[in-house]
Amino acid sequence: MAIYVDFMCIEHRGYKWCHMLADSLQELHDFAELIDVDKRLFHRNASYPHYDITVAMRLIALDNGAIAADRRTIISCAKKLKVELNRFE
Repeated sequence: MAIYVDFMCIEHRGYKWCHMLADSLQELHDFAELIDVDKRLFHRNASYPHYDITVAMRLIALDNGAIAADRRTIISCAKKLKVELNRFE
């Protein structure tokens, strides 16, 4: 199992934002809690479930073992998370 962060740097409300995903929703939520990411930053109903994290949070995630992932890895992971989320609805 792994946590992934992308290379996005979307500017919004004075911050630069990236996305954080994982191999499973439970792992994603556990890791977000570990690095103190606010639960409100989880996007359940987006095109794929993920956390929006600031660039500063991304560095904390990487320091705690997250993997900087390319677009292909992020898309693959996103598809798995979406399937997992849909199983519980």
